[in-house]
Amino acid sequence: MAFQGKKLINDPNDVVTEFIEGLVETYPGLQYLDGFPEVKVVIRADALGTTYDKVAVISGGGSGHEPAHAGYVGEGMLTAAICGDVFASPSVDSILAGIRAVTGPMGCLLIVKNYTGDRLNFGLAAEQARSEGYKIETVIVGDDCALPPPRGIAGRRGLAGTVLVHKVAGAAAAAGLALADVASEAQRASEMVGTMGVALSVCTLPGQVTSDRLGPGKMELGLGIHGEAGAAVADLQPVDVVVSHVLSQILSLETNYVPITRGNRVVLMINGLGATPVMELMIAAGKIVPKLQLEFGLAVERVYTGSFMTSLDMAGFSISIMKADQTLLQRLDAPTKAPHWPVGSAGNRPPAKIPVPLPPSRSTKSEESLSRPLQLSEQGRILEAAIEAAVNAVIGMRDSLNDWDSKVGDGDCGSTMYRGATAILDDMKKYYPLNDAAETVNEIGSSVRRAMGGTSGVLYNIFCKAAYAKLKANSDSAVTAKQWAEALEAAIAAVSKYGGASAGYRTLLDALIPASAVLKERLTAGDDSCTSFLLSSEAASAGAESTKDMPAQAGRSSYVSAAILATVPDPGAMAAAAWYRAAALAVKAKYEKA
Repeated sequence: MAFQGKKLINDPNDVVTEFIEGLVETYPGLQYLDGFPEVKVVIRADALGTTYDKVAVISGGGSGHEPAHAGYVGEGMLTAAICGDVFASPSVDSILAGIRAVTGPMGCLLIVKNYTGDRLNFGLAAEQARSEGYKIETVIVGDDCALPPPRGIAGRRGLAGTVLVHKVAGAAAAAGLALADVASEAQRASEMVGTMGVALSVCTLPGQVTSDRLGPGKMELGLGIHGEAGAAVADLQPVDVVVSHVLSQILSLETNYVPITRGNRVVLMINGLGATPVMELMIAAGKIVPKLQLEFGLAVERVYTGSFMTSLDMAGFSISIMKADQTLLQRLDAPTKAPHWPVGSAGNRPPAKIPVPLPPSRSTKSEESLSRPLQLSEQGRILEAAIEAAVNAVIGMRDSLNDWDSKVGDGDCGSTMYRGATAILDDMKKYYPLNDAAETVNEIGSSVRRAMGGTSGVLYNIFCKAAYAKLKANSDSAVTAKQWAEALEAAIAAVSKYGGASAGYRTLLDALIPASAVLKERLTAGDDSCTSFLLSSEAASAGAESTKDMPAQAGRSSYVSAAILATVPDPGAMAAAAWYRAAALAVKAKYEKA
C-alpha cells in the first residue's frame, strides 16, 4: 500500500535550508554560511578560521538525520557541520566552504560516515584543501554490526555511533591537542563502537509517496539510516527479545566487530530513529543495561538515551555500544555547548549568517596564470599534445565504453567520459597554463569536476588534485620523468584511499597500477623517459584487458553475475588505458620530431 506522508513543510526542496534558518534562530551560538541553496554549512559563531587556535572538527552528510549533524556544532564538539540534501552527500563546494570558514593553523579533522558518496566528496574536498595549504586529517566511521563481513569495498555503514566519535574528537580538540592526536583519538573511538538498528516503519521523504514494505505485525532488523531495506524482516517481538538479538549481534565473537569482552567498561547509546516515543526508548534502556551487566559481564559506565541520529520519521531505534577507558570517558564528560548533546548554549546573539569564504587560490592567482600562454615552452607543447591525444582517444571510445557498461553497469561510462574529455579539450584552448605542468593538471581536475559528474568525475578529480599536490611540491619549472611518475603514484594512492578499491577490484586502477609500477621500474633501470612511458602504457592496456578475469568488488558491477562480467572488460579500466596509451604515443611522436 502506498501513501502520501503528511509533513508540516513548505516546498519539499527547501526543507534543509529552512531547517538551518530555524536552528540558528533557536541557538545563538550557531551561524550559517550565506550560500544557500548550494552551500549549506552550520558553524560555531566563535570559530573563524583566520583566528581559530584549536583543531577544527568537521562532519556532515545527508540531511534527514537531525539532530545530526548540525545539532552537534558547538564548543567541545563539532566546529562545523556540512548539510547535504535529504539522504544525499553534501557537495564538494559545501565541504570546502566549511573547511575554509573554520580551519586555522592547527588544521582540521574530517569525520566521515562510511558511505561511498560521503567518502568521495569529503575526500576530494580534503585533497583540494590540502592543495590550498590547509592541514587535513580524515577519520572514516563504520560502526554497523548488522551484516557479516562484506565482500568488496562497501564495508560497514556509519550509524549513530558516529555521534560518540564526534564528542571524543571535539573534546580532544577543545583540550588543545595537535591534529595528529585529535585524529588518533577519533580513530580509536571509531574502532571501539558498534551499532545495530531495528525499525517498525519506513520513513517518509518530504514530498514523496512511501510504500510501507513492512506491513502490519512486522519489523526490520539491521537497517541503515537512509530508509534502505534491513538485513532481515521478522515478526514483531517484545522489546526484551529484540534487544537480546541486537546485543548478541553487536557483541558477537564470530564477527568480532567490536573488541569488547567480559569485564570491559562500556558506554551505551539508545538512539531513536525519529518517530519513537521517549517512553519506548526508556523501556529499551531499562532492559539493555541489566542484560549487558548480567549476561555479558560488562560494566556500563554511561547511558545516553534519546534521538541522536534519526532517519526522518522512522519508528524504531538503534543501539550503540562503545568500549570505554578513563580517557574516553573524560572526553565524553567534557563540557560542550553543542545544543543536542544535550547541553544548551548561552551568550550574545551574533549575526545569523556570514559570507562564504573565497578559495585562497582564486584570490591570489593572476589572470595570466589562468589563461593559455601566448607562447608555449617545449614542455608546454609536449603537454598539450599528450592531453589532446588522450582526450581524443576517450572521445573516440564513447560508443564502445557505453556498450561495455550496458552489460556490467548503467550504460553511461562512455557518455560520462566523453563529457569530461570534451570539456578538457575546450578549456585547454582558453585557460590551461600549459607551461606550468602542475597548474595544468589542477585545471584538468576543475574541468572534470564541472562537466563529468558521477563517481567517475569525483574519482578523476581526486586523481588530478593528488597529482597536482605532488607536482606543486617541486620548485623547478620543468617536471622530470621521475616527478611525473611520483605524481602518478600519488594520484593512484588517493583514488584508492577515498574510493576504497585496489588492484584486482575491476576498476580503472587495474590499468593505472601496473602502468605506474612499470614506469617506476624502467626509469629506475635507466631507460629514457619515452621508452619507459611506452612500456608502462602497454602494461596499462594489458591490465585493463585482464579485468575480464576479475570478480567485481566495487561499483555497480559488483551486482552483476560472473558469467556476464567474463564477456567484457571493465569500461573504466579500458578508458584509463586508452588515454594513457594515447598520451604515451603522442609524447614519443613529439620527441622524435624534435
